[in-house]
Amino acid sequence: MMNRLDLYITRHVLGAILIVMLVIVGLDLLFALVDQLPDLNDGYKIKDAAIYVGLTAPRRFYEHLPLCSLIGCLLGLGTLATSSELTVMRAAGVSTLRIIGAVMKPVVLLIAAGFMVGEYVVPTSEQTAQSYRTIAVSKGQGSVSRLERGLWHREGGTFLHVKAVTTEGEIFGITRYRFSDNWTLESASVAEKGYFTGDGWRLENVQETRFYAEHTEVSEKIEENWASGMTPSLLSTLIMEPDNLSVAGLNTYSDYLDEQGLSAADYQVAFWSKVLQPLSIAGLVLVAVSFIFGPLRSVTVGQRLIAGVVVGLVFKLMQDLLGPASTVYGLPPLLGVIVPIALSFLIGWRLLRKAG
Repeated sequence: MMNRLDLYITRHVLGAILIVMLVIVGLDLLFALVDQLPDLNDGYKIKDAAIYVGLTAPRRFYEHLPLCSLIGCLLGLGTLATSSELTVMRAAGVSTLRIIGAVMKPVVLLIAAGFMVGEYVVPTSEQTAQSYRTIAVSKGQGSVSRLERGLWHREGGTFLHVKAVTTEGEIFGITRYRFSDNWTLESASVAEKGYFTGDGWRLENVQETRFYAEHTEVSEKIEENWASGMTPSLLSTLIMEPDNLSVAGLNTYSDYLDEQGLSAADYQVAFWSKVLQPLSIAGLVLVAVSFIFGPLRSVTVGQRLIAGVVVGLVFKLMQDLLGPASTVYGLPPLLGVIVPIALSFLIGWRLLRKAG
């Protein structure tokens, strides 16, 4: 009886979550495609925009998983509550804890799927998407170096800016500013593209300007060997947003920044957000269950949907605010991430106790 009951609850909850996921991610992809329309040009056509948006789908699935789990559980369990099936289950001796366990089973599967996507799919797909878009847009602008996106990095006395990094280790739009020991600008150079050679980079179509006390000199080179400790993997980490990196990548790059004496706060916040995402989802699902057994037991589907959206957005807003705020005030990044999670568990537990 219990196995069939678990399967029955699982089917309702998992089905609702997948439908919500399809709607939310689908709308997000549609809005993202519309957002690309102003950037269309001779090199970046609607087909390229669709490919770019499609490559970002894994990241959007991963980002929306907590909200979709919350709303899906509200709607799935809400259907059972509306038809009085939850009341019958409890009257038959099925405990609230048993129902929570049945709800968590499909959620655990989604958590595992989300972890695999976030750790192994999102870093590669997001890098491919950004590189594809950058290179495509640059074809219509005439030069990659005219784009406004990319990354800045310091290596000794050299400050460099790279516009795009491909998964094959090719870089585009490389700008370097070299300073002396007393921070006087010695030279500035721009290269169209570069390839990693194992012990450095081979740059193509380089234009360099050297600054002297009374004059400047401009030179052009078809190729130039650039000795640098930067590797394609490190550049791939740099060019991506912290939230799109894997847990291993965030940990490695945080250690690298600490060694360089640079702040790794943003990457530490992203690291703990990813590590604790399973608890975030579990906490929101607990809130959803407590709502169904408590204040949202007899309301309409629309009211449950609105409640789920509001709770999910408030949770996300708290994480987005408390994480960076903890770094500003010198608090541990873990604290800013874990506070919203702890609050969701506390609210869910209190509501469940109140509901009996």
